Amino acid sequence: MNDPRPVGVFDSGIGGLTVVKALRDLLPNESICYLGDTARVPYGPKSSETVQRYAVELAGMLMRKNAKALVVACNTVSSVALPLLANKFSVPVIGVIEPGARAALQATRNRHIGVIGTRATIRSGAYEKALRATDNNVRVSSRACPLLVPLIEEGLLDDAVTDQMIMRYLQPLLADGIDTLVLGCTHYPLLAGAIARVVNRQITLVDSAQNCAHAVEEMLDRQSLRAAPPNNAQLYVALTDAADNFLNVARDALELSFGEVELQPLP
Repeated sequence: MNDPRPVGVFDSGIGGLTVVKALRDLLPNESICYLGDTARVPYGPKSSETVQRYAVELAGMLMRKNAKALVVACNTVSSVALPLLANKFSVPVIGVIEPGARAALQATRNRHIGVIGTRATIRSGAYEKALRATDNNVRVSSRACPLLVPLIEEGLLDDAVTDQMIMRYLQPLLADGIDTLVLGCTHYPLLAGAIARVVNRQITLVDSAQNCAHAVEEMLDRQSLRAAPPNNAQLYVALTDAADNFLNVARDALELSFGEVELQPLP
């Protein structure tokens, strides 16, 4: 079993590097091509049809780089475009929602799960559907948190303003009695420390990036697509527009090492 082709990973911006970090830690022999659509971020406020069109374009760009699998490192795209991508492309397609939902169901003790994400992810009800497909009796409390991504992208990961916004968003979920919280946006793992600090009680955080990486590992094994060691695994990062300061924030916070970032204009 040795397939040295890269795993293709894409996101609406740079937040999906949390998934790349989890993949690098779990699958060090796999090369990864990451594509961030910095020209059109954010996807959260956009219509489902627009997000689907963008997703097909980005997936096509990764397929031209000979990707052996497509990882949708974006909750918004995962919530509205996975079936379309699976039908359109011949390689396996994995999103972040199903793995996150499975992990949340394993973690919860009182069957009451909270979900936070962008407006588009919460509006889609994708996590509720995925959770209830396995356990129809699970309670789900969801909350859109539109200001968290801008705060993260400004690098305010350890800041009183961010802590106040986290508490403002999470207070209703905590009052509802959740015991498990799904971080339903790939930016949010960068706030895991702040959320744990602010919540200050026993809430299990479910990191969709980590669980997505485990789902990719299972798929590569199941379909005999793993790269055999020793493989000179590379990480290529391409963006559709010039990066702002958040690329440095993500690189530093995630301790990711990659070379020059390629500018990949949209077709």
